[in-house]
Amino acid sequence: MLLVQLSDLHVIAPGRQLSGFVDTGRLFANAVSAILGLQPRPDAVLITGDLVDAGGADEYAHLRTLLAPLPMPVYVLPGNHDEVGAFRDAFADHGYLPASGPLHWVVDTHPVRLIGLDSTIAGEGGGCLDEHCLAWLDQTLGTEPKRCTIVALHHPPFASGIVHMDRIGLSNSVAFEAVIRRHPQVERVLSGHVHRSIQRRFGGTIALSCPSTAHQIEFNLHDTHRGGFIMETPGFQAHTLTADGSLASHVIPVGTFSGPHRFHSN
Repeated sequence: MLLVQLSDLHVIAPGRQLSGFVDTGRLFANAVSAILGLQPRPDAVLITGDLVDAGGADEYAHLRTLLAPLPMPVYVLPGNHDEVGAFRDAFADHGYLPASGPLHWVVDTHPVRLIGLDSTIAGEGGGCLDEHCLAWLDQTLGTEPKRCTIVALHHPPFASGIVHMDRIGLSNSVAFEAVIRRHPQVERVLSGHVHRSIQRRFGGTIALSCPSTAHQIEFNLHDTHRGGFIMETPGFQAHTLTADGSLASHVIPVGTFSGPHRFHSN
């Protein structure tokens, strides 16, 4: 199985640019083209939040148009920039999404089990997984204790060191980590939000954050830094199930690059 993870698309209405110069729609279209060029084609695509920037219906309509070329299943999670009602309406045809309540879900139709958690808090930048979510997660993981599993959410369950982003991180990561630790079949905990590729040990497994398909958060660890973004190379992640039943995770930059070139002996 090959799973592509996208995050933090921040798609806006057609004809507009984020902050006056970031064409998030065009950048996301470039990512879609890169996915279609992968060999082999991915079995599924997972998007870990902030699909649009302001939560408007026009943004979600534009996003659906941009997603249309992808022939494989696409699984979505909300981020703090998404509006849950408009999000649910935009993806009403996605049968794995619950019709009401938090947007937690599980997909069992692939060799790797996929579990999505809604970590958003309405009107806030930070996130939380409440006790009902954690109980649901614990029970859901307990039904398939030997099956390779990915758990995904928008907010990273770890501190990144980028202080202004950590202030709007996941507030109850310790309780979440305790649940993950009880279930060693969890091969990855995937997230977005911080617009950078970051890896950390977490709950006996590996937790990753995914770069944005648009702009990246500036790497600055000073606690007085007000925060900003930088136009580094966009990217996404690809998680592949290897022959030994574990996952290998790759960061794929999006752009035009020379090659591939054949190796030649001197």
